[in-house]
Amino acid sequence: MTEVSDREPPRRRVPGPARPGGQRRPGPGARPARRPGAPRPGGSRPLRLGSPRPRLRMVSLALTLVMAAFVVRLLQVQAVDASAYAAKAEQNRYVGRTLAATRGGITDRNGVELATSVDAYDITADPTMFTRAATKVSDAPEQAGALLGPILDQSPDTVARKLRTKNTRYTLLAHRRTPQVWKQIKDLKTTLAAKAETDRSAVNFLAGVLAVPASKRVYPNGDLAAGILGWVNADGKGGGGVEQQLNKELSGKDGKIRYAQSGGRQVPTVGSTETPAVAGSDVELTIDRDIQWAAQNAIAEQVKKSKADRGYVIVQDTRTGEVLAMADSPGFDPNDLSQASAAALGNAALQDAYEPGSTAKVMSMAAVLEENVATPGTHVVVPNRLHRGDRLFQDDVDHATWNLTLNGVLAKSSNIGTILAAGQLGKTQKEANKVLYSYLRKFGIGGYTGLDFPGETRGILAPADKWSTSQQYTIPFGQGVSINAMQAASVYSTIANGGVRVEPTLVRGAKGPDGRFAPVAQPKRTRVVSAKTAKTLAQMLESVVDDEEGTGAKARIPGYRVAGKTGTANRVDPATGKYHGYTSSFAGFAPADKPRITVYCAIQNATRGSYFGGQICGPIYKQVMEFALKTLQIPPTGAGAANLPVSFTP
Repeated sequence: MTEVSDREPPRRRVPGPARPGGQRRPGPGARPARRPGAPRPGGSRPLRLGSPRPRLRMVSLALTLVMAAFVVRLLQVQAVDASAYAAKAEQNRYVGRTLAATRGGITDRNGVELATSVDAYDITADPTMFTRAATKVSDAPEQAGALLGPILDQSPDTVARKLRTKNTRYTLLAHRRTPQVWKQIKDLKTTLAAKAETDRSAVNFLAGVLAVPASKRVYPNGDLAAGILGWVNADGKGGGGVEQQLNKELSGKDGKIRYAQSGGRQVPTVGSTETPAVAGSDVELTIDRDIQWAAQNAIAEQVKKSKADRGYVIVQDTRTGEVLAMADSPGFDPNDLSQASAAALGNAALQDAYEPGSTAKVMSMAAVLEENVATPGTHVVVPNRLHRGDRLFQDDVDHATWNLTLNGVLAKSSNIGTILAAGQLGKTQKEANKVLYSYLRKFGIGGYTGLDFPGETRGILAPADKWSTSQQYTIPFGQGVSINAMQAASVYSTIANGGVRVEPTLVRGAKGPDGRFAPVAQPKRTRVVSAKTAKTLAQMLESVVDDEEGTGAKARIPGYRVAGKTGTANRVDPATGKYHGYTSSFAGFAPADKPRITVYCAIQNATRGSYFGGQICGPIYKQVMEFALKTLQIPPTGAGAANLPVSFTP
């Protein structure tokens, strides 16, 4: 059944007529008037809520201001400063670095490596990772310094000071260290990291140590040919020798890479732009490593034995002008310049200028023969003393009057005889000076050798009209004029080459990245004296070595005809500018009748034993020449010596 409510349905109220005073009379359906309720406790009135509209207006206003600020900033970023911010974003997103080109190697004439580049690392660090905030300890730099110092061969304090560098995330700890050094550091980092994972109190003090790939210049033979090779400085550029002279060819061309990065790592999916590096060219020198070793060993031993300041030996191919060896002592090891003295750096054979002494007499004799004013058999009466200008000249030994041939003057190395012979080059002394000067210049004295070597000296040769009263008599026998060792060797190579001077060369050519070998240009050739004069001079120089009255007996080589000349000159001390000590020398070539090799030796300021060139440089000439002849497999000619007369009977 359906339940029926006993309540009446509500009726609709109809407004009744208004009462006087504005009140309406209750009409049918009107809501009954509210009865006074019971009073509230404490007599409090009912709580009324305030209107929410003011608050809504304030919130709306604040939001409007915030949105307006955002709109203004957005307009500034996207419209006003759009290009600037885009550039900054691009800069922060993309990074670039240089791709170092591999430096070309240097080899001897047979392809033996003399200088090469190997993989290395620059050891770097992020100083922000050694702060107290990063490591929770205050002495992290000191702790890391104690670990790295012995490995990097630096004091712990030095390493710690670098790690405390402020306002940077990069500091260089060590430059160009070997892969073995970086492996030591990596192994130590791994050990510390593993310990830190299991022990929360442990700290990996090397977490901020990194490595950047680089290359290191290495000289496999130590100090061998260091004066020729030079070295590479901390910036990777040649600092001396061939490394400096041919730095552009050896260096190649660095490349560049630009890539997107995030969090310090490359983003591989974004792509990159790269300009590959172009490797440097490999340079091939004219020197022979074995002959260089023999020359360097010989001069080093004699300098040490004689307690001399220094010495040099040059070996040259007489036909091509190629330098087969250029050794000086003391030298240096380009692998460790920290142990080298400043005086030993460089190439003394090209950088030292000194008075040659009697080895220069061969140029005076060449002029006399070429000008047809005398022959090897011309009689020259040599007195005990000779007065010329404001000086009284004498020979190195006191003697009675000598009756010598022109050949004998050279064999016995007579200063007085040379002055007398050179005086015949002109009707007057001034004319003779001009003629001699012209020959000295043609032999290359007073000019650069043609090697274009860094620091090379051209020597000192004043014009003939500037020669002092004494110079016009001392220059014929090798005093009052200065040369370098290469110039001296070139004089004898010119005679050995039939009177034609070939500019010396140290570089045969270079092999580029494409593998093609490009030889250097042919050296300049200059006719100095006739072939006849050169042959006659070679025979006269044999007398210096073979004749019993000659001064070069210690340079004899059994089975070979040897041409040579001794020299003992007063030496100008570079420190005081005054004469002190002697320059001892020996120069010559072999075989004398079919020359192939020139050897020149000079020793500065020998203080123990003999200082005569024939005594201390003659044996070096013999030792080095014998080695070179065997190495190059040059046999004796088998012909007999010329045996020109040394003296005459009046």
